[in-house]
Amino acid sequence: MTTVADPGPIDKSVLYDQDSHVSSAVWDGQERGVLRCHEHTSMLEQWKLSPKQIELVEKAGFGYLRTIPSFSLDNSLISALVERWRRETNTFHLPTGEMTITLEDVGLILGLAIDGKPVIGASSGTPSSVCEALLGKAPEDLNGGMLKLTWLKESFSKCPEDASTETIERYTRAYLLYLVGSTIFSTTTGNKVSIMYLPLFEDFDEAGKFAWGAAALAFLYRTLGNASLKSQGTISGSLTLVQCWSYFRLNLGRPKINEDTSGRFPFALRWKGRQSGSRSTSNIVAYRKALDNLTPSDVQWLPYQDLDFSVVPEHIKDNLDLRRSKTVLICFDKAEKQLPDRCLRQFGLPQPIPEKVKRWEKKIRTPSHGADLTKDAEVEAKVKLQAELKEWLERKLHIVEGGDDVDESEYIQWYEKITRKFLGRPESLESEFQRTVAAMKEIANIADSVSIDRMDSRDKKLLNEIKNSVQNCLTEIVGETRKGRRKSAAKRKRSDDSNSRDD
Repeated sequence: MTTVADPGPIDKSVLYDQDSHVSSAVWDGQERGVLRCHEHTSMLEQWKLSPKQIELVEKAGFGYLRTIPSFSLDNSLISALVERWRRETNTFHLPTGEMTITLEDVGLILGLAIDGKPVIGASSGTPSSVCEALLGKAPEDLNGGMLKLTWLKESFSKCPEDASTETIERYTRAYLLYLVGSTIFSTTTGNKVSIMYLPLFEDFDEAGKFAWGAAALAFLYRTLGNASLKSQGTISGSLTLVQCWSYFRLNLGRPKINEDTSGRFPFALRWKGRQSGSRSTSNIVAYRKALDNLTPSDVQWLPYQDLDFSVVPEHIKDNLDLRRSKTVLICFDKAEKQLPDRCLRQFGLPQPIPEKVKRWEKKIRTPSHGADLTKDAEVEAKVKLQAELKEWLERKLHIVEGGDDVDESEYIQWYEKITRKFLGRPESLESEFQRTVAAMKEIANIADSVSIDRMDSRDKKLLNEIKNSVQNCLTEIVGETRKGRRKSAAKRKRSDDSNSRDD
């Protein structure tokens, strides 16, 4: 009987939450399948913005994000990557070492500001009163402070040509709320967006001063962490960012590059979306195997170095050092750590053994969330909030530098002990063969069950070709199997005869 190697971690000091992680379930044969990916971008193109609205959107910091078309998501690829994500470190644990999505990736792929004020605030008044004040009206079913994206689109997708300045601003705020709610802040609650972002768009110039990219990354880190738990079946946040990050950095399921995007920004425009063909439910096992077998030659550590940086806006280009800032990222009550010291090869630096990760408070309890807070609890909430804000304000003081005389072999030895080495159990050739035969027989059964009563001659011909191809494959497989068995039997007989003569 073949002994299956321990997938790890051997040393559980880093991945202390292994028992809750989806990889434990996969190893035990509890396949959860492909995640339901919530990104609601398909209707964005139905919004018709006037030149004045576009100007306001650009002021608010979303001029580039709005130009990214709806992406055809590869749910299987995203699901396989999530299986490698660890919320203890906010990194992907791959056979080649840890990698992560940094502020550099957010800035270059999505075109969002990665420096600025933290995205945090407090709504004064009820959700309905905020809507009335900033949009001019509110829906009747505004439950839990969540606004339906469909209501926003139906009410504000086309601004009247003779609209007043106030009306133009209201329609633009509605678009911005729809934009963030369908992309960087998309949720698993369905087709809804939180009203808490709306007050940030009251003044468009002020909105442009926020670090929207840092907030998007904090939100994404949180959703990746949640989706990596074996109890979860959905994921939200900017999945376009996850997919493009993978295309740039990993030789895995890459589509063709858009040839007409040279000189265009953001860099998400370089990709056409996933490869053609229906792959939304069938390829997670293949992707999992590919990630289990990933080699250094499959990784592009510096994917942007040969791109045209003349198209990158100065406010992003000048702050790319923040990709190496060991800091907290804030999005309202979410606080997540960017830990670049674990992924230095992404910056062209050698990778030493990183510092031990200190567990951090992932939820900021702001005083504004609690009229019900006691005075002591309110003071405690303010102190925690100030600590997170202080860390973000000092972000440029915590840029990680590369060390001298780094021996990466020491890192690899350490990493192999603390990581989860592989996700899928090694499969024997026999079981893989049996699975292939079973799949072929299933195809044959489906083809036989298809009714040909209403088919034209062309479709009947195609169906017969499918049946014949499947039958030929099965015949060939059975023939090869019998031939192999005869050879094995003859070999055993020769061996037995030889042993008899020796006796």
